[in-house]
Amino acid sequence: MFNLLAKKLFRGQVSQKSVPFYITTTLPYVNAEPHIGFAMELVRADIVARYQKRLGREVFFNTGTDEHGQKIYQKALESGQDVQTYVDSYTTKFKALVPLLGISSDINFIRTTDKNHIKSAQAFWRLVDQNGFIYKKQYETKYCVGCELEKTDSELENSRCPVHPDKEIELRAEENYFFKYSAFEGQLLDLYEKNPNLVTPDFRFNEIKNFVKSGLRDFSISRLKTKMPWGIEVPGDSDHVMYVWFDALVNYISAIGWPEDEASFEKWAVLSGGMVQYAGKDNLRPQAGMWQAMLLAAGLPPSKNIIIDGFINASDGQKMSKSLGNTIGPKELVDEFGVEAVRYYIARHINDFEDFDFSVEKMKEAYNANLANGLGNLVSRVMKMASSNNVTIDTENIALPKNNNNLDVYRLNRAIDDIWVLISKADGFIQLEKPFSTIKTDQKKGESQIQTLLRELYQIACMLEPFMPTTSAIIKNLIKENKMPEVSLFVRKD
Repeated sequence: MFNLLAKKLFRGQVSQKSVPFYITTTLPYVNAEPHIGFAMELVRADIVARYQKRLGREVFFNTGTDEHGQKIYQKALESGQDVQTYVDSYTTKFKALVPLLGISSDINFIRTTDKNHIKSAQAFWRLVDQNGFIYKKQYETKYCVGCELEKTDSELENSRCPVHPDKEIELRAEENYFFKYSAFEGQLLDLYEKNPNLVTPDFRFNEIKNFVKSGLRDFSISRLKTKMPWGIEVPGDSDHVMYVWFDALVNYISAIGWPEDEASFEKWAVLSGGMVQYAGKDNLRPQAGMWQAMLLAAGLPPSKNIIIDGFINASDGQKMSKSLGNTIGPKELVDEFGVEAVRYYIARHINDFEDFDFSVEKMKEAYNANLANGLGNLVSRVMKMASSNNVTIDTENIALPKNNNNLDVYRLNRAIDDIWVLISKADGFIQLEKPFSTIKTDQKKGESQIQTLLRELYQIACMLEPFMPTTSAIIKNLIKENKMPEVSLFVRKD
């Protein structure tokens, strides 16, 4: 059925609204408290998911937790807890981000300790093995526990991983299973050429292309259970567990029913054109290299888009770290500013793709200038004029923009900037035309001016919906009921 629909879409016989849309975040490790970097990724993916729903598309939105691997095992041992108990407690904290950050309530939340995921990961291993891309050998390597990745000398700085400089590089020597990554160099480069929008932004795409062109090395995909027992057992070899990346990446297809629910998989992985993935820049190689090669090895369709975020650093450019005392969590920000303001700041002020130096002071300045004195003030002024003069509009017949070219290419900064252009325009109209005075001397003209402002405000509210859904709903309701807000939408932070 879905292949037939895909053919009709290609021929232009089916509207874009009939095409489903699949978007996913990465799965964060549950070895620490949720941080602002993952909150940013989750909010951005939610904005895109809400936008696609507004276009009339059916959306599958996936997130979850990555719960296997050595650093989780070590953290559980350090805490004196059973590993499953440890990951259960941290998973609860990541699940709490969904309501905390105003994330779509229909989001799918997958855990890599779920029984269905374990079955899928083992089925994926068997398929890749049957296709001839897994073998066993003795090896020695340098390994970063923080990244859970092997490292070459060229990737190290002062003999340490630049992403985790606080962790010593481990030397490992043991017999493991390996994935024939090197066999996919040509196929990956061909995939990149045929899919020029696979990785966003372009400079990250160039980075992964250059990495693949420099030559790929096969990588270990198992660990001896005697050394690290916390993982999914390798099919047919109870002495080994799967390497965490080879397990966790499979969540993107286990979440949509692979391999048992063929119809669901075709719908979300084939008819949709492939999954859209949000990831941090430290995930570039695993997502755009390893995962795409793994899909090729299994004969499964590649991703559609991989959007790579930058890092959020402290205000002085340093990486946020508990040891440095410069971290801030999403709950702290929501408690201080409210969820809608946090979503606004992530969408508009944190750079879409580059690293960003964050400070509460910078967020406070943006909040006061653009929310309290900007959007909040505009809503109060327009609704005061409308309600006190009993001026209303028919919201059913307001023409609204359906597509947003910036959101189509994941340029959230530009998309929300467009909304603030309209806010400034409405403020300028009030300053210039003074409808609050005009209506006293020329009622018809004054009413017309206020109606113009109401229509513009309603358009603003609709455009805000993916970014600030609660604020959008409040503004639309105020206009429909012709009421002033009982309290200001955004109170100044001094």
